[in-house]
Amino acid sequence: MNPENSSTKKKQSEELRLKENLDRIKYKLIVISGKGGVGKSTVAVNVAFGLAAQGKKVGLLDVDIHGPSIAKMLGIEGKALEISPTGKYAMPVKVNENLYAMTIASLIKNPDEPVIWRGPLKMGAIKQFLQDIRWPELDYLIVDSPPGTGDEPLSVIQILKKVDGSLIVSTPQDLALLDVRKTIKFSQKMNVPIIGLIENMSTFVCPHCGKEINIFKGFGVKKAARDFNIDVIGKIPIDINIAESGDKGKSFLSESKNKIITQRFNEIINSITEKLEK
Repeated sequence: MNPENSSTKKKQSEELRLKENLDRIKYKLIVISGKGGVGKSTVAVNVAFGLAAQGKKVGLLDVDIHGPSIAKMLGIEGKALEISPTGKYAMPVKVNENLYAMTIASLIKNPDEPVIWRGPLKMGAIKQFLQDIRWPELDYLIVDSPPGTGDEPLSVIQILKKVDGSLIVSTPQDLALLDVRKTIKFSQKMNVPIIGLIENMSTFVCPHCGKEINIFKGFGVKKAARDFNIDVIGKIPIDINIAESGDKGKSFLSESKNKIITQRFNEIINSITEKLEK
């Protein structure tokens, strides 16, 4: 066989598998942030849990190759991928009846082992997550990306070809304004509609009186939203139970008794469904 023809057929087969997977997904969302430590993965996980609780079929794809956290936050650490009924391709890990997840953590036996890869290897892995993993029919695919506007978010947007919306997560400080604005411009340049900004660690709710206290002063997110005419679709207060639920691999929304924060997350989820499904 002509090597050139063989290479062409292989490429065509790969593109067909990718298209078949993407055609099974109604809406594709990417969760991004300008810097780390703002709670982006927490937002991605709880939005995924919330949509799944509404009966939506949801896939959560972690493209943070160097610092994957989704496996722990979903309670699927140590779970290996299963082979599809056809016996040819692996399937994402089933978290519950409506939620599926894929992360590089599922492919690494030792969680302490670092992934020391450059850009091309990372892009190849992300493409395989979407091309060679047999995703089921999904209402939503939520992509949790590492902070910044580098290889991973750029690669996944290019591979998905059409992303229906981005969720931009930040904290309230004015310093965060610099990163928020860059992330907004990134989303616009990549032709990804911005669903809205989410201000995480917005306030602290006193457990005794229920009053909300501003710990981090600043109006960075509010100013960016005003300057770019973008909605702030959620302000999530600080709550130790959010961190604890992530450490336990549980859904904060299903376990929390904090009605204020549960309501805020539900408002975010409703904004997503209203903007995309209308």
